[in-house]
Amino acid sequence: MSYNAYFRLYEELNDYLPASKRKMTFGLFLKGPTTINEAICSLGVPPEEVDLVLVNGESVPFEHIIAEGDRISIYPIFESLDISNVTRLRDKPLIKLAKDLKSIHLERS
Repeated sequence: MSYNAYFRLYEELNDYLPASKRKMTFGLFLKGPTTINEAICSLGVPPEEVDLVLVNGESVPFEHIIAEGDRISIYPIFESLDISNVTRLRDKPLIKLAKDLKSIHLERS
């Protein structure tokens, strides 16, 4: 079963895309059941740089299977907006993980 889904990447994640797909919604042809993680990797985007994925407006984890016609928004790290109650990718948003790592490093210094 082959189908199309529609993607939009935000901010610095656009740097991984060809110029013709930056800052716009584009179709991606999928050849069978595909997870969000697989699609992100196929676009050349490192999953560790993704902080939030919305499918048809709902937050989903990397393991979510994409359906035909899904509209997928992919966001990088949020530096000034707390998305703890929204993100489904990790236990904590990337900015909080980075702060935790920094404090651990400082404690060891």
